[in-house]
Amino acid sequence: MSLRSWYLLTLLAAGGSAQAMSAGEYVAKAGDCTACHTAPGGALLAGGMKFPTPLGAIYATNITPDKQHGIGAYSFDEFDRAMRQGIAKDGHRLYPAMPYTSYAKMNAADMRALYDYLMQEVPAQNAANRASDISWPLSMRWPLAVWNQLFHDDAQYRPDSGQSAEWNRGAYLVQGAGHCGSCHTPRGWAMQEKGLDSKEPAFLSGAELDGWFASNLRGMPQEEVAALLKTGRSRHAAVAGPMSEVVTHSTQYLTDGDLNAIATYLHSLAAEKPPAEKAVAPVAGSQQAGQRTYAMYCSTCHGNKGEGSDNTIPALAGNATVTADNPLTALRVLLEGAQTPITQQATAIAMPGYGWALNDRQAADLMSYLRGSWGNQAGAVTAQQVQEARKLAEK
Repeated sequence: MSLRSWYLLTLLAAGGSAQAMSAGEYVAKAGDCTACHTAPGGALLAGGMKFPTPLGAIYATNITPDKQHGIGAYSFDEFDRAMRQGIAKDGHRLYPAMPYTSYAKMNAADMRALYDYLMQEVPAQNAANRASDISWPLSMRWPLAVWNQLFHDDAQYRPDSGQSAEWNRGAYLVQGAGHCGSCHTPRGWAMQEKGLDSKEPAFLSGAELDGWFASNLRGMPQEEVAALLKTGRSRHAAVAGPMSEVVTHSTQYLTDGDLNAIATYLHSLAAEKPPAEKAVAPVAGSQQAGQRTYAMYCSTCHGNKGEGSDNTIPALAGNATVTADNPLTALRVLLEGAQTPITQQATAIAMPGYGWALNDRQAADLMSYLRGSWGNQAGAVTAQQVQEARKLAEK
């Protein structure tokens, strides 16, 4: 079933108005087009967002219906080719930072609805595209054809007859328009995702990207997934880092039916963890030092036992971000602070950063205490890890 059909059915079942959002706009929300194609302070979907890569920075393009700089001159077939194969109208190949490897799974009805939305509802913007900062010869595009042959499958999503309609709907959204694997799946030697669907155990198992660690989504509790995607908060957790923008621009607009479908699918995935690295031995006295720091800065909000406050202050006990194999996101939140997403369903709640108050050793002791208390069993954190996270925060 297409996003269009499912969207209309869920709106009608909830007594909502199908006029609230066109089917194409809903596809654009599900695909989070705004996050990549709208630069800070820029016009909607006019491009310009910078994306650092190991080869140099690239910039998102203008996808408004402007005929000179945007996609206004694209036929539907040319648009479909760009979305499924990563080939632009003039024949040049797109960098796979544009997740055509996921969008290829979208069905024809949803692709058409998205095209109609971009062409008919989005205001044209006469904003020129910016060339990448990748220097020649690395800027040559022909090797991307080889990359596609090695790593890309442009086939549409095929429903699993052994699973429910809800499961298949969730799989379609996660693997396709939602392109969750772009951030949450680790990358290989050629920057390819190590799995594009649930057949691969690395799919959605967590990955470091752009200075953050996107968490392992496999086996997540269903009620937590739906709440986090809708409001940025669940009973015991909260969204932080780049995922906040995903909730703000995309997932908060999905129907409850789609959110529950995504939750059903993610919960079904075997929660296989990657091979554990050798645990870092805690520094002598670090637990006691971390406990004192926690009592001074954290316990007032998060509780004496890291229990938090339901739907307001996230718990630290059992918190997947705190106990992740890679503590990078937790460290950045500690140093820089964080704010839950701004949504239609919930007001934002902010946590201050403590990078100014804690030196590297103090922050490492505190994080080690959080990762080893109240049933948490993650390894200790070093001062060097804090120092590296601090450098990222200062960029």
